[in-house]
Amino acid sequence: MGGQMSRKPVPKVAFTKPPTSFSDQVRLLQQRGLVISDVPKAEFYLAQLNYYRFAAYCLPYEQDHASHTFITGTQFDQVLSLYVFDRELRLLVLDAIERFEVSLRTQIAYQLSQKYQTAHPHLKPELFGDLLEYASSLGKLTGEVKCSREEFIKHLTQKYQEPLPPIWACVELLTMGQLSCWYSNIKLRADRQVISKSYGLDEKTLTSFCEHLSLVRNLSAHHSRLWNRDFIKTTVLPRHGEPALIQSLQNLPDSDRRLRKIYNTLVMLGYLMDVISGEHHWKQRLIQLINHHQIDIDRMGFPADWQARPIWQ
Repeated sequence: MGGQMSRKPVPKVAFTKPPTSFSDQVRLLQQRGLVISDVPKAEFYLAQLNYYRFAAYCLPYEQDHASHTFITGTQFDQVLSLYVFDRELRLLVLDAIERFEVSLRTQIAYQLSQKYQTAHPHLKPELFGDLLEYASSLGKLTGEVKCSREEFIKHLTQKYQEPLPPIWACVELLTMGQLSCWYSNIKLRADRQVISKSYGLDEKTLTSFCEHLSLVRNLSAHHSRLWNRDFIKTTVLPRHGEPALIQSLQNLPDSDRRLRKIYNTLVMLGYLMDVISGEHHWKQRLIQLINHHQIDIDRMGFPADWQARPIWQ
């Protein structure tokens, strides 16, 4: 149709690779050139990590991807250190997202209830832009309330006649993704702006960053790789605001692959941790983590001069 040729489906083939024992996995890595000085240790870690997962961290040490042969002298502990770094990075990122998520819940509940002088702004469809999106969000929230085992939710639903508890209780049940949907669907830009200004950001930046963080959080919570990942959904970068933030971000052409890496996410989280907590401990932990594992930061989209940029000072 439309002058386009139909594509024939590529024929599928049977998967013929046999399952491999942990000891055979170690031998395979050795055959490919990985230096393993402590074989029992390597078997132990492969028994915990899954070879398929471990192999993703071998990629930067391969001299030929087709044959999966390693660069001469590559040690098992180098690959393991990269894996441990990524795990600790996920925990650090989740820590920051948790603190921001709790703060954003507070701001949404406070600002909407204060402006409209009601405990139930979430029950007023006129405050939201897309009514289909609102109905979907409300339906999910109603389901969360019904299924909740939290004592404070049970108390509020049993005692009061409104179909849902007050907003300051309901926000405690929202995931980062749901919170992002509620915020982006607030009808008046002024209402979104008063929330975003509490973080020194404009509402477009905050809306975009919340959507991006929902993806990052889900990947982290499901133990997926953050190091060297290209993110499908990136974030709009602020063009105005705190100079330390603006000067520390990677501002590159949209086509530049480095924008799909995690560096700008970490800058934004570091900035928000300063705003929310008023201290620099989170950023110091990140710097120490990178230095301890001697990570190739280029694969995470870091600029060469990143530590000289003001947000990291």
